[in-house]
Amino acid sequence: MAGPRKLIAGNWKMNILAAEGQALAGAVGNYAASAGPLDCDLLVCPPATILHAVAEQLSDSPVAVGGQNCHAEPSGAFTGEISAAMLADVGATAVILGHSERRHGLGETDAMVQAKVSAVLNANLIAIVCIGETEAERDAGQTLAVLRNQLDGSLPSAASTEGMEELTEVNTVVAYEPVWAIGTGRTPTEAEIAVAHNHIRACLEKRIGSAADQIRLLYGGSMKPDNAASILLIDNVDGGLIGGASLNADDFCAIAAAAVS
Repeated sequence: MAGPRKLIAGNWKMNILAAEGQALAGAVGNYAASAGPLDCDLLVCPPATILHAVAEQLSDSPVAVGGQNCHAEPSGAFTGEISAAMLADVGATAVILGHSERRHGLGETDAMVQAKVSAVLNANLIAIVCIGETEAERDAGQTLAVLRNQLDGSLPSAASTEGMEELTEVNTVVAYEPVWAIGTGRTPTEAEIAVAHNHIRACLEKRIGSAADQIRLLYGGSMKPDNAASILLIDNVDGGLIGGASLNADDFCAIAAAAVS
């Protein structure tokens, strides 16, 4: 069976104001329009403040738009929070959840991530679920256990998603992000990435059987134009979740050009 179509997703994090964001989105959209049939799917995830403007900028483009987080509840007295439905209302089709900067910087637990994943799936959006080990956990030989536990704890059961019998390639993406590699310029070896992604695929297969083969597994952690091609050729790497390089249109588009499904 052929692997899933690759996905190159840009996480803009807490960067970029409106005018710059529209310019960046426009440049990515122009690339997507002029490059001919793309060999991958493209997604950009801007800050919530400019998500609507970016979605409008890309409305006639094959580039999709996503959010960076949401609340687990659909509505209510949660000052300053944003629901999955609100993100969908302004043009989002996907949401990044459980990023290490939220797990380790803001104390999000697997249970909190799981509740958010359920909310996103119930809003008919794609959940991009991030997992990854710290440097201390890697040095202690705990990488595979951490990935298994985070995956088990962060993905909801069928009972917690309305009208969905199982996680599928349509609604779920898993992003492996070694915490120690994010924004540092360091990356694991290709062999280390392969071990992690093969392990994640095996964990998914135990959970949902053969459907796991079509769930996209993204690599995140200092993917750049100069290493993207080799990383994207690794078995079970189905794309990238790009941080810093997604803030530069030339870099992001160069990574997209390296993705061949």
